[in-house]
Amino acid sequence: MTKKIIFLDVDGTLCDDAGNVPESARQAITAAHKKGHEFFLCTGRSKAEITEDVLALPLSGMIGAGGGYCEVHDEVILHKVFEKEALLRLIDFLKANQIEYYLESNQGLFASTNLRNRLIEIVLAGEPVESEAGKQRVQTIQWFLDLLIEDEAKIDYDDVNKVSFINHSIPYEQVHDQYHEQFQMIRSTVPVFGKDSGEIGIKNIHKKTAIDFLLNHLGIDNKDTLAFGDGHNDVEMFEAVATGIAMSNACEQLLAVADEVTARPEDGGIAQALQKHGLV
Repeated sequence: MTKKIIFLDVDGTLCDDAGNVPESARQAITAAHKKGHEFFLCTGRSKAEITEDVLALPLSGMIGAGGGYCEVHDEVILHKVFEKEALLRLIDFLKANQIEYYLESNQGLFASTNLRNRLIEIVLAGEPVESEAGKQRVQTIQWFLDLLIEDEAKIDYDDVNKVSFINHSIPYEQVHDQYHEQFQMIRSTVPVFGKDSGEIGIKNIHKKTAIDFLLNHLGIDNKDTLAFGDGHNDVEMFEAVATGIAMSNACEQLLAVADEVTARPEDGGIAQALQKHGLV
C-alpha cells in the first residue's frame, strides 16, 4: 500500500469539545502508523498549547500557529514571528478597545490582565462558580487556564507567532478592517469565545502555505495526502491535500469544499474515515 500523509486539525477534529482525544481515534491512528502512514498535526494552536494527550500519539511532526510553525521529526523547518514594533502597536489597539488576548509563542501562552476571569465568565454562562455545575464547566477549560502565563516581564516579543483575542467589546469586522491588510485575520474557530473573537497571524501564512512547505521539504507529492478539519482555517488546508475530510460538526464554509464528511470526533469520525480509506 502507498504511504499516506495525514494532516490533523486539533480542536473539534482530533479532540472533542473537552479537549480529549477519543479512544477510537487514538487506536486508529496508532494502527495506521504501524502500517507506515505518517500523521502531522495541522493546527491553529502554538506548540505550547499541545497537550500531553495529543503528543502521546505517533506523530511525525506538526504545523502550528495556523501555519507559522513547522516541525518534522523533531527538526524545526519553519518558524515565522511577528515584527516586534507592529506587534506592540496591535497590543495597544486591543488594550484600548478592552479586548482580552493571549500571545502565542513556543515559550508559552502570555495572557492579558483579565483574560483568565473573562474565560471563566464565558464558560460559566451565568452559572454560579461555586455550584457543582459551575465547577464542572470551569474544569472543561482548566487545562487551558493552566497554560496561561500572566507575567508581562516574561514575554519575549521577538518570539510571538500568533495573537488570539477574546472580544465582546467591538464587532469583529472592526478589528478585521483595521488589520486585515497587515496581518492574517481569522474569525475564532472556538465557538464559546463568541463570534467577535478571532486570531491574528503573520500575513499570507496559513495551513496551505505550511503544508506546501512541509511536502516540498520531504520531497513528497500531495497526491497521497489527506486532511481532517472542522473550522474556517481548514479551508486552505483542504486546498493543499488530495482529500479533505470534514467532521460533521464542521462549519458550513468547510463542508461546502470538503471531499468527504465523517462523524464528529466523539462519534468515531477519524477512525471511520481511516477505515474507509483502508489505512487501518
